[in-house]
Amino acid sequence: MPKEYCMRKLSFIDSLCASADNALRTLAGGYQTTNRPSPAANIEPTNLSADEQRRVAGMMRINHCGEVCAQALYQGQAITAKLPEVREKMEQSAKEENDHLHWCHQRLDELNTHTSFLNPLWYAGSFSLGALAGLAGDRWSLGFVAETERQVVKHLDKHLHQLPKEDQRSREILSVMKTDEQEHATAALEAGGTELPDTVKSAMSLMSKVMTKTVYYL
Repeated sequence: MPKEYCMRKLSFIDSLCASADNALRTLAGGYQTTNRPSPAANIEPTNLSADEQRRVAGMMRINHCGEVCAQALYQGQAITAKLPEVREKMEQSAKEENDHLHWCHQRLDELNTHTSFLNPLWYAGSFSLGALAGLAGDRWSLGFVAETERQVVKHLDKHLHQLPKEDQRSREILSVMKTDEQEHATAALEAGGTELPDTVKSAMSLMSKVMTKTVYYL
């Protein structure tokens, strides 16, 4: 194969095709992770009541959908990011978020329940938001990442308080996810992210509430 072909710079169409491939992998499986083992790997399962299992399943379904949205957000931003180093940061963060996606999916399987039927809808919406943030400029794009991760951390804190004490498997997964999300928020700000206007933060919070209310059951 000619060297010039191997070194060819990816076009916007190439990026779109790669994003479509990532969407299919995110929604249907086959995504790339960092190969970190699940934080719950060495924790013995405990028996939950039927009511507890339903509540945990709803929470883990929300967290799984949140990771689907994170994946779409990062991919949307990567496709419109202007600086190569920002694009690479978005792609690396997306890979780390895939660990969370995988762990949540495993936990849902253990609870004998399904992922959200609305995942394709939320992926499409989050990808569009990410792409718009990228078009606004890398400072705003990184600021959007930081605020998203902050809201996710608050959300994970809430679930950590709501989980049954006996469910240490879910607790360990969410605890590691929380640490990762905090690091992503810090990294985005250190890379040049700027604070978003309060109106944008409020809109993001409202959208998150709509997602959690619907995905808990669906």
